[in-house]
Amino acid sequence: MHPAAWVADQLGTDGWHISEILAFTRASTLTRAHRPGEDDIVLKAGFGSNHVLAELDPAERPAAYGFYWYAQMTETERALTRADFRHEAELTATAAGAEHVVPLLEQGSCERFDWYTMPHCDGGNFRAFMDVGKDTSQGLSILADVADGLSNLHQRGIVHRDVYHENILINEGRGLITDLGAARRLPTPRGPEHRGPEVHWPPEYLTTFHEATPAADVFSLAVLTYRYLHGDIPRLDGQTRPRIPEPLGSVVTAALSAAVANRPGMDVLGASLRTAVDTYPH
Repeated sequence: MHPAAWVADQLGTDGWHISEILAFTRASTLTRAHRPGEDDIVLKAGFGSNHVLAELDPAERPAAYGFYWYAQMTETERALTRADFRHEAELTATAAGAEHVVPLLEQGSCERFDWYTMPHCDGGNFRAFMDVGKDTSQGLSILADVADGLSNLHQRGIVHRDVYHENILINEGRGLITDLGAARRLPTPRGPEHRGPEVHWPPEYLTTFHEATPAADVFSLAVLTYRYLHGDIPRLDGQTRPRIPEPLGSVVTAALSAAVANRPGMDVLGASLRTAVDTYPH
């Protein structure tokens, strides 16, 4: 049985009716689900593939189709993955009541995994929004909502550390940040020292991911803002500057600084995004 189907089967024994499997990753399974007589919600289960992707030894590559194979997780790896999911659920619960953050509604456990539920957002994610249209004003308003949500997380001592378009959901036209799977609580270091590179991650992840500050989220949201407005990622060679009308352009430029201390606060970026809404077409 496919691991996602197995998760759905286990949730069924706990009284959940699975309407749809939305996503399946190494660490979790995301479903639309409901209990009898209730509306659908989104249920995230902390159980994904029972395998991890590993790279083949170079000597074996010529005889293989591709460079990768799947190696079964050890019990230790599975236990660490479950602990990480519980940490995610804990931080999501800590953010309860924070505006523009997708809330945790309920959480529970099965024998081999844990789960928590969230509201279903009717507008999908920001990646889909970017693909289907260019109401620039609405897009900037959504990003301003996300800046507010991230500010609210920062005020609760949480750094998101994975701000990009698939972790932004839209509900009734408003933006919400979701997925605290990579988040950490200040001032406790968490995760590996080295991560990356990814296009939406700041340069300090290469050396101090485990101690990333709210400035990391500022950088990532600035990358997404540029990407939304120009359909490309910013070139961070010190020569190319974002071609964005002022005053948002200067704020985004500063937010993309390699030096953490030179970036503005999330509140400044959010205010600039909100002000820019009226300068772009609807």
